[in-house]
Amino acid sequence: MLLGKDEPTRITDASIAADIALYEKWERSNRLGIIFIKTKIFADLPGSVDQHNKVQDLIKAIDDQFVTSIKALVSTLIMKFSSLKLINVKGVIEHIMQMRDIMGQLKRLEFEMSEFFLVHYILNSLPQEFRSFKISYNTHKDKWSINELMTTCVQEVDRLIIE
Repeated sequence: MLLGKDEPTRITDASIAADIALYEKWERSNRLGIIFIKTKIFADLPGSVDQHNKVQDLIKAIDDQFVTSIKALVSTLIMKFSSLKLINVKGVIEHIMQMRDIMGQLKRLEFEMSEFFLVHYILNSLPQEFRSFKISYNTHKDKWSINELMTTCVQEVDRLIIE
């Protein structure tokens, strides 16, 4: 296949047999590539990606749409992340896991947050019942990982339930 190659010189009356054969191969590869792309992924893509006659142009148009989609997804995930608040003390582990999962999705989209930031953000999203727990963390010398935060939160939830 010649999809990764630029379009060869168009056929003219002065073209030699090798140039004609190369152009015909490229043209066939290009046509089949466009048909393949349009039948496999075109239905899921809104916009004007169908207006291209060259595979390279079509792929660039698709890439451009995904850049926009990725930016929108990052914005949506950040909004979701920043709006999460824990209401029920018993759901603390699910709350932490949900925030960690959103962070993982953002990381895959090349938007990274440090684990240190995430631990602090999660602590700040916990309800008033965790006030002494937050103070304990802030006076502790060591930084916690997400796993350590979950482990200690489980213990804190058990303590709060007993009270």
